[in-house]
Amino acid sequence: MHPDDSIGELLQLSTMTLATTGDQGEPHTAPVYFAAVQEASYSVQLAMRLYFFSDSDSQHVRDIAHQPVAAVAIYPESTSWQDIRGLQMRGMVYRVEPGSEWERAWESYRLKFPFVMALKAIVARNALFAFQPRWLRWLDNRRGFGFKQEWSF
Repeated sequence: MHPDDSIGELLQLSTMTLATTGDQGEPHTAPVYFAAVQEASYSVQLAMRLYFFSDSDSQHVRDIAHQPVAAVAIYPESTSWQDIRGLQMRGMVYRVEPGSEWERAWESYRLKFPFVMALKAIVARNALFAFQPRWLRWLDNRRGFGFKQEWSF
């Protein structure tokens, strides 16, 4: 299996764990639904952004306002070490303002999570954010214990 195929499968999962750092250095994690958007002309791990909606008063959004760096983990549940696989990423987070990027992200998010159409009022009260990876590690024990590949961009 090509790395892009395995990474693409993981990007179809619904939830990522977003890790941020507070203004006093305290760590914080939050599970958030996400939609991945990547440029079609690149392999899946390049030119990728992960979009998520969050309340402006949430701890992770306050952390991002203070320090816009974050880490992300995406992985399916597994009950055997042989099945452990996932993505670990570090990068930057920014708020997406209305415009073409917002519309493209919303379309991807809406297609992945059709139920959000019934939650438009809730979505309108939240802000859209993008996580832009700068480093990505793909791990997959199905290929052998401790198998991993890394990219920096």
